[in-house]
Amino acid sequence: MISLDEAVTARLESHGERFEVLIDPDAALAMKRGEFEGDLEDVIAAEDVFENASRGDRPAEEDLETVFDTTDALEIIPQVVERGEIQITAEQREEMMERKHNQLVTTITRNAVNPQMDDSPHPPERIERALEEAGFQVDPMEPVENQVDDALEALRPVIPIRFEEVTMAVQLPADYAGSGQAQIREFGDLEREEWQNDGSWVGVLTFPAGLQNDLYDLVNEVTSGEGDARVIKDKDELRTR
Repeated sequence: MISLDEAVTARLESHGERFEVLIDPDAALAMKRGEFEGDLEDVIAAEDVFENASRGDRPAEEDLETVFDTTDALEIIPQVVERGEIQITAEQREEMMERKHNQLVTTITRNAVNPQMDDSPHPPERIERALEEAGFQVDPMEPVENQVDDALEALRPVIPIRFEEVTMAVQLPADYAGSGQAQIREFGDLEREEWQNDGSWVGVLTFPAGLQNDLYDLVNEVTSGEGDARVIKDKDELRTR
């Protein structure tokens, strides 16, 4: 279950009665889109249905039976969410906007490059400033992934930006190859790998281009600075958005 502070109220009015449930806002939105796949008990603040959630008033069982054909709260809660309206306070709306804004900045930073600077990644601070200059605001009621394309369109007049994947080759010396390659291979899609005669490991990975600096840092970390990573410059191997 979640805390009351994290929950929003979903409200359904039917047959002259009001029914309210307390649920995580993102889970509620996913339910309304028919995309919720989690465990209901993990995203509700109370395994209960209310007439007025703020007062803790509960509807009569006969009203539940009339409207939902059951008194089981876990069966009723999804119906209230799907058929009703999601009620959010101004404070909750502001918190949701801030959280989704941060998620959007992270998503863009991970995937975007500056085509005018040899496809170098954009720092998060630059993305933050550009979104502010473009006047782009996230919609707290929409998934972040559905807003990325609109954000890119808003950013393009402000900064040179492109979503791209990059392919990089990594070489780990023999002393670090055994443990290091396991971490490197998890960083992106491993296109190919090869163990050299001297015990060193070479891997070729494809991943969002905005993570190039993170890969350099990881290679340095797992090899104490003795490894090597380089971008494969064949642009035909890159997929652009």
